[in-house]
Amino acid sequence: QVQLVESGGGLVQPGGSLRLSCAASGSIFRLSGMGWYRQAPGKERELVAAVTNGGNTNYADSVKGRFTISRDNAKNTVALQMNSLKPEDTAVYYCKLQYMTSIYWGRGTQVTVSS
Repeated sequence: QVQLVESGGGLVQPGGSLRLSCAASGSIFRLSGMGWYRQAPGKERELVAAVTNGGNTNYADSVKGRFTISRDNAKNTVALQMNSLKPEDTAVYYCKLQYMTSIYWGRGTQVTVSS
């Protein structure tokens, strides 16, 4: 069983930065694709950024140039560095692990961008 635990959310002013981290249990992390998703009130969950087990990344157009996803296979962690935050980035951010057809989600961490 895989468990994902997110951390690093909080309240930040527009233009500020936050770094989210997701720690994964289990031995399949290095074989898995990882992603960060977010869900704002009244909206569907959407992909923010993803990284394959080979290190290839992709980003939502809305965060390109501002967010960076990275993984550390030695520590079983994936991080999301978020810069130049905007109020529209406010959401609950979720970590996702996919190994073959198995998908696991963390419980999420709240990010609020407000002055």
